[in-house]
Amino acid sequence: MTKNYQITRLAGYTGSIMQAITANVPPVLFIIFQERFGITYAELGFLVLMTFVIQIGVDFLLARISHKLNIRALLRSCGILSVAGYGLLSLSPVLFSRHVFAGLVLGCLFYSSSSGIIEVMVSPVNDAIPSDNRGSSMAFLHSFYCWGVLGSVLISTLLLRLFGQDHWQWIMVFWMIVPIANLILYTICPFPPMISGNENGGVRLAGMSLFWIAMIVMIASGASELALAQWASLFAQKGLGISKTLGDIAGPCFFAFMMGVGRIYYGVRGEKIDLRHALRILSVLCIVSYLVTIFSPWPVLSLVGVGLCGLSVSMMWPGTLVLSSQAVPEGGTKLFAMLALGGDVGCSLGPWLTGIVSNIVVDAYPQGGMGLLADQLALRCGLAVTIIFPLTLFLFVARLKKKESSEA
Repeated sequence: MTKNYQITRLAGYTGSIMQAITANVPPVLFIIFQERFGITYAELGFLVLMTFVIQIGVDFLLARISHKLNIRALLRSCGILSVAGYGLLSLSPVLFSRHVFAGLVLGCLFYSSSSGIIEVMVSPVNDAIPSDNRGSSMAFLHSFYCWGVLGSVLISTLLLRLFGQDHWQWIMVFWMIVPIANLILYTICPFPPMISGNENGGVRLAGMSLFWIAMIVMIASGASELALAQWASLFAQKGLGISKTLGDIAGPCFFAFMMGVGRIYYGVRGEKIDLRHALRILSVLCIVSYLVTIFSPWPVLSLVGVGLCGLSVSMMWPGTLVLSSQAVPEGGTKLFAMLALGGDVGCSLGPWLTGIVSNIVVDAYPQGGMGLLADQLALRCGLAVTIIFPLTLFLFVARLKKKESSEA
């Protein structure tokens, strides 16, 4: 009798939304943390860095020991960890009245660990579900991260306006609904048969050239996406001179919307699309979108570039997962964990390089230049340097195709 895995898929979708909440809701509250508790820019930056570092650490750990763990129990722990993290964040002024930042860090530790587990384990579970087109299934799964970004930012902003900054804690309480639902779904859903990558002595990924090509593609993919996504709001405000509210909507929300559209389109039409060929086209589109965003003299056209970038990166991450799984089917959860590690390294590297270059430029040209203010020039230069990532992706996706075709 064929099992119905719809609840399993739904659990994965809520997991993707949890990742979006973790990455996007705390930054909405940063200005409140600054004004009410004296949290500095450096401390806020540490929270962002900690989120990625913890996820990278979880990726690495699970790559080594996931085969020894119960997958259902591991995924159920995500809901518990997220609820604990959101609760600690909201109760930090009460539980850590003299050291609120310590409470924020502790909360970050919990919900970032949950996000890391989700990132590693949800994709292989979804990939193991019997399907006529695993690429479409993976695209649908990852599209829910995009809708999670849109919903978490817009709903959190609306709740702040409705209830005021004095009641900001209730925002995190509200979002506990999602991890609680995720916990329930992973308790009752069936799990497909899976391999861990450690059967028969374990697969040696490090000895496979295809694996290292996939890792480079994943790093470039994460960097291409986050280099612009993390700076989209600030770029819209300072680089293009529009208001914060409009910047949040026209920047990261527009980016996430277009990324979600791309994933849904592939989810619907995926069986008629050559994924390898599509990734090469999207990498070129990503380069074009960066150039349009950076060099357009008109703010509206630059925002169109931001949206095009969201569309262009839509299938890079899930597409690389699918191609790698097809090429190294014996890799199992170990392969997915290592690819998640590579993706997270890229997600950290891209925004970091943008910030470093922007800081160098603003120090070197405090009065601006080329008809641009200092911040406008700095952010454009920072983003210009990161074009190296979609270019790298284009070159190595071609290598990935050549390698697979030669081994076929």
